[in-house]
Amino acid sequence: MGRADMYDLCCQYHGKRVRITERDGRIHEGRITRVDRRMVWLEPDGGFGGYRLGFWGFGFRPGFGVGIALGAIAGIALAPLFFW
Repeated sequence: MGRADMYDLCCQYHGKRVRITERDGRIHEGRITRVDRRMVWLEPDGGFGGYRLGFWGFGFRPGFGVGIALGAIAGIALAPLFFW
């Protein structure tokens, strides 16, 4: 899946809880708060007071969340599919 396809998918899921898997195996879970042509920003589950696995080492931008480069994303899925 190319970066343009990933951008379109992230736009489609904007405001929804998702699980993003990076190419290096890191997993991020949260709500998409912003998308541009290079990055997608997630608000981690539990808000910013409760970081979860996969959010360490990323820059936090107030108002947007944690940024993940679109080129680093290997897969994205709606989170409710995993948490019944």
